[in-house]
Amino acid sequence: MTKAPSAHPGAQPGTQPRAHDQIPEIALDWHRDGRRAALATVVETWGSAPRPVGSQLAISGASDIMGSVSGGCVEGAVVVEALEALDDGVPRLLTFGVSDDEAFAVGLACGGTIRVLVQPVGGTLTEAKLAQITKARAARKPVAMIVDLQSWDTRVTEGPGDALEDAIRSRYRSDKSGIAEDGRQFIGIQNPPLRMVIVGAAHIAQPLVQMARLTGYDPFLVDPREAFGAAARFPGETISNDWPDAALAAYGLDARTAVVTLSHDPKIDDPAIIAALNSDAFYLGCLGSSRTHAKRLDRLKAAGMTEAQIARIHAPVGLDIGAKSPAEIAMAILAQITETLRKG
Repeated sequence: MTKAPSAHPGAQPGTQPRAHDQIPEIALDWHRDGRRAALATVVETWGSAPRPVGSQLAISGASDIMGSVSGGCVEGAVVVEALEALDDGVPRLLTFGVSDDEAFAVGLACGGTIRVLVQPVGGTLTEAKLAQITKARAARKPVAMIVDLQSWDTRVTEGPGDALEDAIRSRYRSDKSGIAEDGRQFIGIQNPPLRMVIVGAAHIAQPLVQMARLTGYDPFLVDPREAFGAAARFPGETISNDWPDAALAAYGLDARTAVVTLSHDPKIDDPAIIAALNSDAFYLGCLGSSRTHAKRLDRLKAAGMTEAQIARIHAPVGLDIGAKSPAEIAMAILAQITETLRKG
């Protein structure tokens, strides 16, 4: 028996954006509502800066704000500059030094310096360009905003055919915005949010779902066994009781998705593994001993999987840290996913 993915509170996979992650969308809405809007982006940092490069803050003409560029240290000054930019239509490149006292107030050990680009929507950052960014984000397509920090010329590109194509591709993989090698152009990366598919609602899945959310993943739980994949065991989570091949085909695996199989049942795990190996998912980890994995490999080869595909599997899943309890195993899995994401 199968059914459509459950719409538990917290609902459809990848479609429950949090306001602080929707800065371009909020800026576009404010602009279209006639409230005017500016977009502030951290383009460079030195020292222990409060927020990483690429962090954004939306400012309305009424001084409403959403997001952050400094954890509170310089937002007030950025708002003042943004309001002036809305009046004269000219972008600004601001430099701020964050003192040790201010850094301590937002939880840092020492201060640093940040550069913040402020762009009024409707100037070189046109409504159409901002809409192009939000459309790509809604479709889970990576996109880059390139800004010439001298001329303010702004373009939005997915990368192929762009003069900075190689740099954009590299920054997609590292998930890092930054200044191009020419020292003049800022490459602002807008990657789709991270997702984690967990196949098999085993006891390990319970802490793994919680840890996934804490580290920025949108988890999606798949288990055709309704007693396991039940809302009572995973309150507030998105759960599908379809078989994995159907569930993952509907879900759509991409390069910002990690897949973990935990069921120990080949009828459940194998279709998910094959789907992941035929996708761009950046990580695939499978629970089971070395002996279990050897049998798994025989089945995958018989199903037509190539050696190159099989080499992508992390098994036994997780970093070898001697984990014993479900929470420790979940931590080892998440650590390995993080290592794969950040180091390749």
